[in-house]
Formats: sequence, structure tokens, C-alpha cells
Amino acid sequence: MALSDTGIRGLKPQDKPYKVADERGLFLLISPNGSRLWRLKFRIDGLDAQGRFKKVEKLLSLGAYPDVSLKRARILRDEAREVHAAGLDPALEKQKAKAAARISAENSFSKVAEMLLEKEEREGLAEATIKKRRWFIKLVFPVLGKRPVSEIQPMEVLLALRPIEKKGRHESAKRALNFIGQVFRYAVASQLATGDPTRDLRGALTIPKVKHHAAILDPERAGEMLRAIDGYEGQALTRWALQLMSSGSRSVASRPDTPA
Repeated sequence: MALSDTGIRGLKPQDKPYKVADERGLFLLISPNGSRLWRLKFRIDGLDAQGRFKKVEKLLSLGAYPDVSLKRARILRDEAREVHAAGLDPALEKQKAKAAARISAENSFSKVAEMLLEKEEREGLAEATIKKRRWFIKLVFPVLGKRPVSEIQPMEVLLALRPIEKKGRHESAKRALNFIGQVFRYAVASQLATGDPTRDLRGALTIPKVKHHAAILDPERAGEMLRAIDGYEGQALTRWALQLMSSGSRSVASRPDTPA
């Protein structure tokens, strides 16, 4: 006989747990403490003690009444029976789904981004670059930070970048998008995501205007620049790079004046 809400509310606990059946394998387990737990009984192929194949009875937990109503319990029962009809174990599939959901929640965008940065630090990426990338994570954190990396859609990435773009920081928005793409490619390689949503955003952001600077051709101004570079007291690597880039200007500064 099928259960009803009135009948369920009238069930009283006893000294030992007991079952009250509904329909199609669904029943309530009434505990001595008064709890009412939904269970679904089903059979699936298994092995007996002698290693022979046989139908094994299993139970699937569907939650507690009244948190899971009678109507909801029947819906869950029917969904589980569909899984069973496909030749699968509903209890095992539920465990797999819970494990996948837990892994997904643990691998948020910000955590995966930090995993990528830790890898790049081990590989010797410059500290300044790492610092810049952490700044990108901070910029997009309000929208993407806590979202599971496997669930993020292209529109979410765009929403994370729009505030940066609206401030006129088009180059920062572009670089942030490139970094987000690197995070997703790392997630795909690490089996934490199935794709890179940034691939669908090409052309979505405002293209930064390139500002061209005139070359220094006047020997006197070239000499001023070279003296400034020679007087630079910052990092040696930066000084060497400046000197290397200015090698052409040194030839201009040392060129004799051409008679008019």
C-alpha cells in the first residue's frame, strides 16, 4: 500500500528499527530515535561467497523525511530506477557523482591559478611576473575566484573582465584574459577541466591602442639618453638590457656631424 504524508506523520518509533514500504522498492526506515530515512531497494549482478554470479540486493539512501518529501523521494526513486535500467549501480553512480562534485568544488579558479603559479615559480619565472599574475587573480576573483574551474563559462570570464575594461585599462584586460587562458590550459592538462572558455572570447574585448614613440635620431639627445642609462643604479640585468637596446643609439651619438 502506498504511503501518504498523513500516514508518515502518524508513524511512531519502536524499540527496534522497522520498515514501512511505499511502492517500487521505496520504503521508510523508522529508527528508535524517531528519524525517518528514505531507502530504495534494488538488485544488481554481483558475486556470492563462492564467487558465483547472482543478483545481489543493495540499498540506496535518498535522504530523511521531511527534508526529502514523499513526492521528492518518489522522483529520486524513479531517477535511480532509470539508472538501474541502463545496467548501472545507482548507489555507485551516486558515490561517483558526490566525489566528482567534491573534486570540482575543491578546484576553484583561484586555487588552480595558484597551482599554476607554484609550478612556474619552480621553473624559474621572474618574481615580477609572478606578482603581476597574482594581481590578475585578485582582479577577477569577485566573479571567478571561488567558481569550480570545470564549470566556468565564457560569459563569466567576460563579466570578470568588463570592470577592468570600463576603467579604460584595455591592455590590462587583454593580459588578464591571456593569463586566464593559461590557467584553463593548465587545468585541462591536469585533468581538472575539459576545455578553455577563453577561446570563444576572441575579439570580445576592446583592442588597446598602440602608441608609437619616435626614434631618437639627434646625436645630442641620444647622448643624454645614454648618460642616463649609464647612470642607472637599479638591477644589473635591467641595466644590461638597456645598454643592449641602446647600442644603435650609441652609434648615432658617436657619428660626426654632417656638414650642411
